[in-house]
Amino acid sequence: MSKLDFVIKRTGARVPFNPDRITNAIYRAAVAVGGRDRSTAENLTRQVVQMLEQTTPAGKDPTVEEIQDMVEKILIENGHARVAKAYILYREERARRRRETAKLASQPSENIPWSKIWKVLDWAVNHNLHTISTMNQRIGRGEFPQIVVESESAYQADLENAVELIFEKSSQLRLVIITGPSSSGKTTTTTKIAQRMSHAGFKLATLNVDNYFYDLAMHPKDEFGDYDFETPQALDLELINQHLLSLINGKKVLLPSYDFKTGTRRLEATPMQLKNNEIILIDSLHGLYREMTAGIPLENQFRLYLEPLLQMKDYNNQYIRWTDLRLIRRMLRDATHRAYDPRQTLEHWHYVRSSELRNIIPYINTTDYIINTAMPYEIALYRPKLLAHFTQWEHDYHGNPLRQDAYERAERVRGLLSSVIGVTDDSSVPGDSVLREFIGGSIYEQ
Repeated sequence: MSKLDFVIKRTGARVPFNPDRITNAIYRAAVAVGGRDRSTAENLTRQVVQMLEQTTPAGKDPTVEEIQDMVEKILIENGHARVAKAYILYREERARRRRETAKLASQPSENIPWSKIWKVLDWAVNHNLHTISTMNQRIGRGEFPQIVVESESAYQADLENAVELIFEKSSQLRLVIITGPSSSGKTTTTTKIAQRMSHAGFKLATLNVDNYFYDLAMHPKDEFGDYDFETPQALDLELINQHLLSLINGKKVLLPSYDFKTGTRRLEATPMQLKNNEIILIDSLHGLYREMTAGIPLENQFRLYLEPLLQMKDYNNQYIRWTDLRLIRRMLRDATHRAYDPRQTLEHWHYVRSSELRNIIPYINTTDYIINTAMPYEIALYRPKLLAHFTQWEHDYHGNPLRQDAYERAERVRGLLSSVIGVTDDSSVPGDSVLREFIGGSIYEQ
């Protein structure tokens, strides 16, 4: 048993010392450079703990920074220079992000599609859907069905613009990637895009990158046993890229198959070869991550990015966060289709958000087109479904430093849902709506 009982976080909070956090951090860095030997990470952790016990004065708790410094030292001394570099880079990235957050976003960001957001905001103002107050007024007047029609029409117009751009690039096109962060509406939008392309005479071949997941046992996980399958390194990126290049060059490949029940992958399971003029269609969380399509010229790709770019202010004059919308969407979807407790989704969301900020958001402005998948009316449907849950979670996580992220999100979303007029009747939402992917009743469900 370790002689170290507590650690001091950057916030000053004193929390129990858990060596598993060190192991997970080392293993995560190893995975980033292609290593997947957890036993080595555990052995290095033991060395870190031993050195901390020797160097930490009696009666003093080590800080997070001191522990991280020791991890870097042990990695380098044991000849793991590449892992140490990945660990240092990740640490520096987290520090940079904290500094940027502290600046309160007072400076423009290259990661935000300002032109697109302006158009969405202009639309919201014109439809009196730019604040919760104005939407509540419309709902109070019985206009909820009309709000649905207006919101769905805006999405459809966005979709048609994207399809038109795909057609314009079709002479060079070999790969269409539909991407975006978790619960942005990729499944429904991919189906709609495929339908329109097929009707226009295009031949499509779908590649499911979920079959390229490494075995679950090889994924990093935290001290709560929660696996981090949000990182692009959870996928066999090298094999994906290899298969894409082979397919585009007319070769036959043997696709892997992934069993989500057992968390294991079977290699060379299904043969695939493109027919003449077939275009590969991919729906992927990490479609913008360059390593996935390395070697494929950009002129042969069309990359479509999805995000619920809701432009609506709450009663505190703050814009509703897109990530909160996607959190709610994922809770509802996972509870319905994966028998996943919504509380688990909330506790896992820090992984989702961390990976987005590192591996998705920085590439937004490299896409060919952005579709806004937000439906202003959706938050009215969420209130009766989840308000009680968020109220309970806010209470449960209050004062728990290990669940600070979950508490802050629960508090914020509880306040959001409390302020909107709830709607229980979703009959006005069309069966092909992107929102049906999350609330159920989609015509695309098998």
